[in-house]
Amino acid sequence: MRLRTLPVSIAGVITGCASALWQGSFRWLPALLCLLFAVSAQIASNFGNEYFDFKNGIDRKGRNGFRRGVTEGDITPQAMKCATFAMLGIAALVGCSLLLFGGLWLLPIGCAILFFAIAYSAGPYPLSHHGLGDVAVIVFFGIVPVTLTCHLQTGTWQELPTLFATATATGLLAANVLIVNNYRDMEDDKAVGKRTTVVIFGRKVMSLAYLLSGITAMAIMAPLWMELPVCALLVPLIYLLAHAFTWRALTCSTGAALNPLLGRTAANLLLFAVLLTVSIILCT
Repeated sequence: MRLRTLPVSIAGVITGCASALWQGSFRWLPALLCLLFAVSAQIASNFGNEYFDFKNGIDRKGRNGFRRGVTEGDITPQAMKCATFAMLGIAALVGCSLLLFGGLWLLPIGCAILFFAIAYSAGPYPLSHHGLGDVAVIVFFGIVPVTLTCHLQTGTWQELPTLFATATATGLLAANVLIVNNYRDMEDDKAVGKRTTVVIFGRKVMSLAYLLSGITAMAIMAPLWMELPVCALLVPLIYLLAHAFTWRALTCSTGAALNPLLGRTAANLLLFAVLLTVSIILCT
């Protein structure tokens, strides 16, 4: 399940709830269902990544990253394949329950989410193999969950520019988790022809992209910061401090030493989402 990365999907829903609270609305049931859908879809994607990377010969034994169960022989490929589609089924069932709150227009969006959860690693043109994984993360862990979670609670598209800025910022912070993952795996990915952004642009450029993603995310949320009381500025300040320390560790680490930074980057995103929610509750 790659538990260290699950805060990424959780944070998107929490940020969506914070946006709904900012607009004066919160509905716990659709919020909970959004959370269950987001987490189950991410787990399905993680399972699919493990299965399809093994099937395509991308993973190798003894890699620097976390242990891959299928590659190391802990889990049979068939079991992982079944688990992948079982989780997709669970996500689909939860997603269908959201139709009660949003309507049938959600159906094609839900189908697209589950399609790209698998297309990230599978199909004739896997997104993660062609430098498109970062874009997919920004869209499906930022823009989609934040905007839809908010809309399903408010029932409107009010304050859309600010909402979209918040969603994009969340996506940028989520993409940093993928940067750390690909930063660690650059040599392995390059050897098997997997062209991640780190393979394409190199570690130096992508470490700078990691730093700038965090700074840009806080900057594009300026419309929200200006709407909230001054005390809310503690949120970007605390996040940027944690982000800077993690970035510094990223530039000084190699191999398996980067594994903890994957969890720290995801934790930074979750910290941001929680602090944003708390600041909105206390300051409005």
